[in-house]
Amino acid sequence: MSFRYAAGINKPGYNPLAPPSLLYNLFSWGTNSNGQLGDGTTVSKSSPVQIGSSYWTSIDGGYSNTAAIKTDGTLWTWGKNTQGQLGLGNTTDYSSPKQVGSLTSWYKISCSAYAVIATKTDGTLWSWGFNNFSGMLGLGNTTNYSSPKQVGALTTWLQVSCGYSYVAAIKTDGTLWTWGGNSIGNLGLGNVTNYSSPKQVGALTNWLKVSCSQYSTFAIKTNGTLWSWGYNNYGQLGLSNTTYYSSPVQVGALTNWAFINKGITSQFTVAVKTDGTLWSWGLNNYGQLGLGNTSNFSSPQQVGSLTNWLQVSTGQRYSTAVKTDGTLWSWGLNNVGQLGLGNTTYYSSPKQVGASTTWLYTGSSNVTSLALG
Repeated sequence: MSFRYAAGINKPGYNPLAPPSLLYNLFSWGTNSNGQLGDGTTVSKSSPVQIGSSYWTSIDGGYSNTAAIKTDGTLWTWGKNTQGQLGLGNTTDYSSPKQVGSLTSWYKISCSAYAVIATKTDGTLWSWGFNNFSGMLGLGNTTNYSSPKQVGALTTWLQVSCGYSYVAAIKTDGTLWTWGGNSIGNLGLGNVTNYSSPKQVGALTNWLKVSCSQYSTFAIKTNGTLWSWGYNNYGQLGLSNTTYYSSPVQVGALTNWAFINKGITSQFTVAVKTDGTLWSWGLNNYGQLGLGNTSNFSSPQQVGSLTNWLQVSTGQRYSTAVKTDGTLWSWGLNNVGQLGLGNTTYYSSPKQVGASTTWLYTGSSNVTSLALG
C-alpha cells in the first residue's frame, strides 16, 4: 500500500485535516518566547523537538500559542494566554501542555491569532479566547472567554478553519459558513460587515474543504474546483490580479485541487493537486513560494516537477510540507530556525528536514512549526 493511498489523498471526500488512523508523535521548532513549543522552556529551537511521549491526532498553532488533541480525545494547549486562548479559565502562559477540562470527545482544532475554534466528535462547535475585535467566536457577542463555549446547538459541523480574526466552516450538508472580522470581504458574503454569529455563504451544498489565511479565504468544492475571496494585495487569491473580492471567485478552470494551506499570518498561498503536484502564489519576498526566486506571482506556479506532495502549511513568510514518502520539507524565511534545518539560513526552494520518512502532517503558527511523525 502506498503512503498516498494510506493517507487517503485520492479517496472520495478526502480530508487531510482529519485525524490519522495511525499513532504519531508531536514535534515542534522555531521561536519559543512564550513557551509555544511546549518543551517546558522558552528557548527557541532550529531543529524538531519531540513534545512528551503521547500520541496526537490534531495540531494547530495561533500567533504564539499551540493546541493539540491526543488519540484519547483529550484537548491540550500551551504558550501565550493573554486573551484566555488556551481555554484553561485563566490568562497564565504555560510552556508545556495543559489539559483543557476532562472531556475525551474533542475531534479537530483550528487556531486564529488569539482564539481557538474546535469541533467534537458529536459534531458540535466550540470556541474561546479573544472575541471583542470582531465576534469571531461566533457566540453572538464580542465578549472574551477563557474556557470553551458552545457555538449554537447544532451537531452538523464538519470542518473549521481560522483566519487572523475570522472563521470559516463547512457543515455535513456541504454548506459553507463564515463569521468574525470582515473588513476585506474575507467572509465571502458580498459585503464588509462583521458578524458575531455564523452566516451562510450563498446557498450551495457542494463545499468540501475550506482554509483561511490572514484575511484571504479558499475553498474546494466536491468537483475539485478552487475558489478564493478576500485580501489580495500580493495576488494571494491566485486570480492573476490584486483586486479584493467579497464573494467567492473561481481560480482558473481546473478540477483537481486537493489541499490548500492554512496560515493566519501568511500573505501567500501554497496548494496540492490530486496528482501530487505542488503549487504556490502571492507574496514571495523571502522565497516562501519555493520557486527558487523572490518574485511575487498572482496566479498558481508549480513548485518543481515532483508528483509526491501530500500536505502543506504556511507560517509568516515560510512554508513546510510533507511528501507521500513521509519526508518533511521547508523553505522561506528562517530567522529563528522555523525551517527546522538546524540553522537560520533562508531558502527559496524546498529543503529536506532531517532524514525521517515517518512524517504525516505539518502545521505552522506565526514563526513556530509543528509536525506529526
